[in-house]
Amino acid sequence: MSTPTDAQLREQAQFLGDRLRAARDSLVTAESCTGGWIAKCLTDIAGSSDWFDCGMVVYSYEAKQALLGVHPQTLEEHGAVSRETAIEMVSGALVHSGATVAVAVTGIAGPGGGGPGKPVGTVWIAWKRRGGYARAQLFHFDGDREAVRRQTVGQALLGIGELLP
Repeated sequence: MSTPTDAQLREQAQFLGDRLRAARDSLVTAESCTGGWIAKCLTDIAGSSDWFDCGMVVYSYEAKQALLGVHPQTLEEHGAVSRETAIEMVSGALVHSGATVAVAVTGIAGPGGGGPGKPVGTVWIAWKRRGGYARAQLFHFDGDREAVRRQTVGQALLGIGELLP
């Protein structure tokens, strides 16, 4: 999987913004390993206030619980980097916002933090449309911290597009 450039991410964000505006949808982001990078890409687009509702950066277990309603039991049993947590994050983002579409990311960008079963580059991304079912996908990205985060942003944006008419 190639690492997208700033220009490619901007192009993706512009395309999504146009589609969100046309569909009269709004977006919320819930980000862990990307630290707000998805929201930054989207809000770099002029007029994004027409379709971007809000973004939450949630690194700690406590923030995931308080801001997104992730259950403590989910975190204890599956960890922050899991399908279960990503789905609770994306669902909670919709509950705690006025948006109609959500994306959530949680992963291990490195250089540390990885281990057996969850090496550096392991990322879960979840997407959901209000009233629909969440979809989550596991990725294993290569490269350094920036490359892993950049690839996560690119895949997150692609998945948002799949939710739109």
